[in-house]
Amino acid sequence: METLLSLSLALIAGLMLSRLAKLAGLPAVTAYLIAGVLLGPYLIGAIGIEGLGFISSENVHSFSIISDVALGFIAFSIGNEFRLAELKKIGKQATVVGIFQAVVATLLVDAALIGLHFAMPDKLPLPAALVLGAVASATAPAATLMVVRQYKAKGPLTNILLPVVALDDAVGLMLFAISFGIAKALISGAVDVVSIIVEPIIEIVLSLVLGAVMGALITFFERFFHSRSKRLSMSVAFVLLTVALSTLKFEIGGVHIAFSSLLTCMMLGTVFCNLCDFSEELMDRLDRWTAPIFILFFVISGAELELSVFADLAVVVIGLVYILARSAGKYIGANISSRATHCDPNIVKYLGITLLPQAGVALGMAIKAKEQLGAQGAIVSNITLMAVLIYELIGPMLTKMCLLKAGDIKPEGKTSAREEAKQKMVQAASEQGEKAPALQK
Repeated sequence: METLLSLSLALIAGLMLSRLAKLAGLPAVTAYLIAGVLLGPYLIGAIGIEGLGFISSENVHSFSIISDVALGFIAFSIGNEFRLAELKKIGKQATVVGIFQAVVATLLVDAALIGLHFAMPDKLPLPAALVLGAVASATAPAATLMVVRQYKAKGPLTNILLPVVALDDAVGLMLFAISFGIAKALISGAVDVVSIIVEPIIEIVLSLVLGAVMGALITFFERFFHSRSKRLSMSVAFVLLTVALSTLKFEIGGVHIAFSSLLTCMMLGTVFCNLCDFSEELMDRLDRWTAPIFILFFVISGAELELSVFADLAVVVIGLVYILARSAGKYIGANISSRATHCDPNIVKYLGITLLPQAGVALGMAIKAKEQLGAQGAIVSNITLMAVLIYELIGPMLTKMCLLKAGDIKPEGKTSAREEAKQKMVQAASEQGEKAPALQK
């Protein structure tokens, strides 16, 4: 009962706060995150009543399956942006920008934190600084996608934004694997080429292959059904199956084999949208079905944010340097590369700002560092948690602002479903009135 109470309260709180956010002109995703913070173990959850919020970090983590499923559907939806017709127009630009801005963000954060290491070596060891540089490359696709959907953004900036975010995660995984391997070598004194180069390449390639296979299979099986509800059910089943398969981990000849859930589900969506001739209709229906899951995902993400990291002054100082350096890296990298590839002026001006949100992938990297690097990994985790808290609360607002200024979001905003229904009823009544005299004749 407590589980259902927690989930229902999380959903209601997120929805109610989203109404307040609309009055303030804020994206709904920001409201969902704030709802999670309020229900989390540091505020309402601290009361200790099960079912009334999330009473502990362990309690929040018990709902991780919802986050895994939500990220799978988010990645699947982003894969829908890789339609060949669109890629022919922006494929080269998205590839160059996606790689360049991620690398520049990593280099700037590395430079800033290595300099800070010499100023306070006891608080920020060199291996931790290097790993944080790689973590800086990752951008959160979830918050970006939610803002785009809420305001029905369309235009040059939106068209390149989602492919860049998707590619950003693949580049981030490579950069993290290399930096993580170097950090482990600095700590242990032994260089492991397999973990630095071989394993990340295998992870990316196998994730793309698994996603492509699952995409071909879903396209094949969808053709056996003509009912919209059954096609929708088949799509949901394949996303869940792909998420489950992407959690597999095993070892062959000393090489650790793993998959990236985000890359696998993105490839699933990419193959499906290019092979299936009715994929757009299915994607639209799937977006409506997943709305409550996404709300729960962001509320739970907000509850996971560790407010305790602000208690350590050193963490706050390092975190602020990290945030400033990463923000500069994302903006400068996107600006330079979009200019070089002759992108639309609005892309040059605003793309870097829309790449600031950071969450799931970065937290996954931080957790791995915490598990394998001991005390130095804990430093990485704390800095990342602080950055995610700030980026997730501010990032969606900045993304909305940039899409609005670029003209991808219309100033009047989103029309309510109630108003749309009224307009349809008026239009239907008008059409009936026009048909009646014709029938009498």
